[in-house]
Amino acid sequence: MSEATQPNVELMTELLEAGVHYGHQTKRWNPKMRNYILEEKNSIYIIDLALTIEQIQQATQFLRDLVRGGGKVLFVGTKKQAQGAIAEAAEATGHFYVNQRWLGGTLTNLTTIRRSVGRLKEIQSLEKSPAFAKINKAEASSIRREGAKLLHNLGGISEMAKLPDVMVVIDTVREEIAVAEANRLGIPVIAIVDTNSNPDKIQYPIAGNDDAIRSIRIVLSKLVEAILEGKGTHAKARPSELAAVAE
Repeated sequence: MSEATQPNVELMTELLEAGVHYGHQTKRWNPKMRNYILEEKNSIYIIDLALTIEQIQQATQFLRDLVRGGGKVLFVGTKKQAQGAIAEAAEATGHFYVNQRWLGGTLTNLTTIRRSVGRLKEIQSLEKSPAFAKINKAEASSIRREGAKLLHNLGGISEMAKLPDVMVVIDTVREEIAVAEANRLGIPVIAIVDTNSNPDKIQYPIAGNDDAIRSIRIVLSKLVEAILEGKGTHAKARPSELAAVAE
């Protein structure tokens, strides 16, 4: 077996063990995913992992080169199964994320979003100041609630002063608005596309199960690894950051 083939065998095993090949029930599918489906088994579509591996390689090469040139990544995944992994991937790589709620206009109306971020930082600064102790309890409680809500929705993009260079998405059906905004602005999208997805809207689709936590984490771990390699911090970061994303 050649050296080039061996990593693919190892990756295939990882993907199989994580259940990346399990698509949706056959009654829930998008015909545009036909070319990525290997077979039907017990009314479930089985994804062709040979194609998935090729797509992962294409996506990771793109990410590696983009980050090496200083590009910024926005991770998006608001479904429960993805929230933790999305935050961990962004934090491990020093990039941005949305894992609670996609606010319409996050990309297409970034100026308004930045004003909300400004308000968040204003509240955070106020809470740390001596003046906050002098505010009456009702007003202080209202300010805290406002700050908590803003942090909940915007914490992962509080430092995103300009548009990202690429967006990584988990579940393109759920994150349809986010994908549409990226498409409108010409921002490339890397996404796990399940058998109910439309891969035509994704520049770097990765056919796979976007519902299982293990599946989401194993794909994200490969993307994180590529980003860290692009930053030149891969060897140092791998033991902790990669493990956190993949587990």
